[in-house]
Amino acid sequence: MKFFFLAVFLISTAIHLYASLKEDSRMRNISKPFILLSLLGLYIMAARDMSVLIIFALLFSWIGDLLLIHKGIKWFASGGVMFTISHAFFIAGYLVDVSFKKIPVILIVVLPVIFAGTVVYIFSKLKSHLPKPLFYPAFLYLLVNGAMNCFAILRFASNPGPATIVTALGAVLFFVSDTIQFFVRFKKKSRFKTHFPIMLTYSVGELLIVLGLL
Repeated sequence: MKFFFLAVFLISTAIHLYASLKEDSRMRNISKPFILLSLLGLYIMAARDMSVLIIFALLFSWIGDLLLIHKGIKWFASGGVMFTISHAFFIAGYLVDVSFKKIPVILIVVLPVIFAGTVVYIFSKLKSHLPKPLFYPAFLYLLVNGAMNCFAILRFASNPGPATIVTALGAVLFFVSDTIQFFVRFKKKSRFKTHFPIMLTYSVGELLIVLGLL
């Protein structure tokens, strides 16, 4: 069954990316729900030591995807709430494998500073484009995404290996995807014009997170 879910993921992602390139919103909306749902199925079928925390992280990501299909600030904000919860579950799942005694103190201090500084810089570019009621919630959301990245990287630093580095790379791609999404949706003269780069980095990011955890 795990190969079935992997096949569904690859097919639905390919269809969705093609639809994003062609700006075919109908095909995008039809294919999008299957991307995270198939990854959730893959994790459940393939995990030797299944984590309920990771299941909930993927589940809330899927719900967030469904909400973001709809247009409007309220739907966008609702999707953001679901993804915030998803990141919180990912953080809790990563913490199980983190031993802070094995990590240099400088890394624990510097990582949050790097991601916080990056978020501040990103939103300095978006300030005049985001609707005012959405600015601070969106800012907080990307900080939480950055925190998820910090713990994914600390997990790698605590237990260096192919699995932990793959999950950390996936987390970084998730951060990149969300950053691009803000520019696509709200900055009209952005170099990013379609949802293709959003969904490419998001889909690959989520896949790498799952593969690393498996």
